[in-house]
Amino acid sequence: MGIPFESLLPYAIMTGMFAISAAGLGTLREMQNGGKRARRGIDRWDQVCWQMMERDRRLTGFMRGQTDRPIAPPGFELNNPWRVETRFF
Repeated sequence: MGIPFESLLPYAIMTGMFAISAAGLGTLREMQNGGKRARRGIDRWDQVCWQMMERDRRLTGFMRGQTDRPIAPPGFELNNPWRVETRFF
């Protein structure tokens, strides 16, 4: 005795919806990163300070953006995001 396919349709629909939503969220995240994949394995420098990614965002508009222009955009040289570290004794 076989299983009627009508009983498996809800599972197929749910699995399809999970796949569609995962693909949509992946595409949305890729669009937010300027067409690049999401960062994985961020090192200690990026986790604690975020200074380099913040600098990239200020220069290009994207956290993952990079530029090869030798001259900074107007106003960038006066806007310093670097914070002084707090001393711990």
